[in-house]
Parts: sequence; C-alpha cells; structure tokens
Amino acid sequence: MKPLKLSTAIAALVLATAAHAEGRIRIAEQFGVTYLLLNIAQEQKLIEKYGKRNGVDIAVEWTKLSGGAAINDALLSGSIDIAGAGVGPLITLWDRTKDRHNVKGVAALGSFPYYLVSNNPKVKSIADFTDKDRIALPAVTVSVQSRILQMAAAKQWGDKEFARLDKLTQSLPHPDAASAIIAGGTEISGHFGTPPFQEQELAQNRNARIVLNSYDVLGGPSSSTLLYATEKYRKENPKTYRSFVQALAEAADYAARNPEGAADIYLKVNQSKVDRNLLLKVFRSPEVQFRIAPQNTLPIAQFMHRVGAVKNKPASWRDYFFDDPLVDQGS
Repeated sequence: MKPLKLSTAIAALVLATAAHAEGRIRIAEQFGVTYLLLNIAQEQKLIEKYGKRNGVDIAVEWTKLSGGAAINDALLSGSIDIAGAGVGPLITLWDRTKDRHNVKGVAALGSFPYYLVSNNPKVKSIADFTDKDRIALPAVTVSVQSRILQMAAAKQWGDKEFARLDKLTQSLPHPDAASAIIAGGTEISGHFGTPPFQEQELAQNRNARIVLNSYDVLGGPSSSTLLYATEKYRKENPKTYRSFVQALAEAADYAARNPEGAADIYLKVNQSKVDRNLLLKVFRSPEVQFRIAPQNTLPIAQFMHRVGAVKNKPASWRDYFFDDPLVDQGS
C-alpha cells in the first residue's frame, strides 16, 4: 500500500478528530415558558460554565422550531443535537430508532399543566366540539397535546375512538393559535397550548374557558416537555453532554428559587411582551414544578403502544431515557 500524502493524511486526521470532537451542542426549542430552563441556561451561559469545569470549551447553538414533527426531522437529519418537544414526539422517535440511532430522553423541563382552551360558548367539554370547530396544536397526531387529546377521547368514547377528534385538529404555532383565540372570528375555536399562551387567552377573551386540563387526563402533574438526543451524540461527547445536564439542573434550581429573575430572563431571551405579572402567576402556581427528572411520562408512552401508535411497549420510563444520576428520580 502506498503511503498517504502528507496533505491527505492531515485531512483524514482532521475529519476523524472532527467526528469525535467535544465542545459543540446544537439545541432546538419551541415556544412557551415550558422552555424556561433553556432560556436560563442560555442567558446565564451555564452550559459554557460547566464545560470549563469539565475541561472543554463548548460552543452552544440555539434554534427555535415549531412542532414535534419538525424537531424530530431536524434531529434525524443531524441538524441539531438536542431536541426539545413533548413526550409524544420522543416516544415516536424512540420507537422508530430503537436498536439503531437509539434516541432517548436526556432530561425534563419541568411539569406544567397544559390547557385546551375554547372561545366557543357552546363548548364545555371535548364532547361538544363539532365539525365546525378547529383545534390548534403544535403538530397534528405527533405533539404531546395531540396525544393527550387522544387519551381524553379514549376515556370519553373508548380506545377504538381515540382518534375521533383528530380530524378537527390543525397544526399551528402557539403564538398564532393564541392570537386566533383571543381575537375570535376565525375557524380556530380551540387551542391546546402551553403557558403563557393559555393564560393570555383566558385573560384577554371573556368567552375563553378551559375545556381540558392535561393533569386531569394524566392523573396528576406530568413532565409533558422533554429533551432528547441520539445515543451517538451522547457517547461521542460525554463532557459536553454532562455539562448540558448539569446546566439544566442549575437552571431548574434557579427558577424554583427566583421566579422574578426567571420571568425577567424569559422576557429578555424571547423578546416577549407577555405581562410580567402573568408570568409570575404561572411560575408561582402550585401546579408548576421545576425539575429535570421526568415525572409521570409513562402513561402517554403506554397509551401510544396500546392504540398502535408505536410498536414497542416501554415497561418503565427508563426504557426511553438515558441513565443519568441527575435524572434518576423519574417516572
């Protein structure tokens, strides 16, 4: 075999090094205060701080997408390293990539109740929606809101009718859906959203009411929004990965101890005009918990298997989460 030319050898070495280089993390988030911990980590440069402690300089890239489908496509295409979306999108990707890319959960982003809000005075429960109504949510059949709505339909009409309301749902980013509910007069008469959009709707449209609370469907507080990654990224970037989870843990502690500071960070990072007092009301709600260990995620995962949305049935939340001492107390 002929020896490699020096330039060729250097190029090969550079490529090999780049493939396993630590110090880069690309994070995708969506809209709403459920991503507050990421906002805090970004503003306070916590990932970079823990990277230095772990011996690596980390370049952090942030991007914002809408809907679990877009998030999952970005992760599978290699455009991002950390995906932020609901339990539904994670379980979908965990199922599809099992024994291949092995996508699993990294951490939770806290527990927040999600409300299905309607501005139609005739709608008092999900049974009152008709073909004239349209329910906005981040991603039809994929988002966690969509899966919780299916769970509610299954409880109302039986498992065979779990998709009964799917035909009424429409993919729409939370800010646009909230504007439609507040303004009224459009075909969008329902929005299954997240804070602070759901609180804005209730405060700014006198006809708006809560039709469904995710906690009621799931039987208690639940970490509906999660972060997840491929096994390959985790294995090839152990210091960067560890620094990221440590940063999240500090962000959760900060949010729990300092809701006013957290509100200021949310407003600044998102360049949001949301009323600060409304944010504080959300952050101080006894229903909201800032923690990175997943909480009560298994019911959605097992429901998705029961109705045939995924092939693999998880026996425990640990099946679809990476092992990590900082998220060990999960469910």
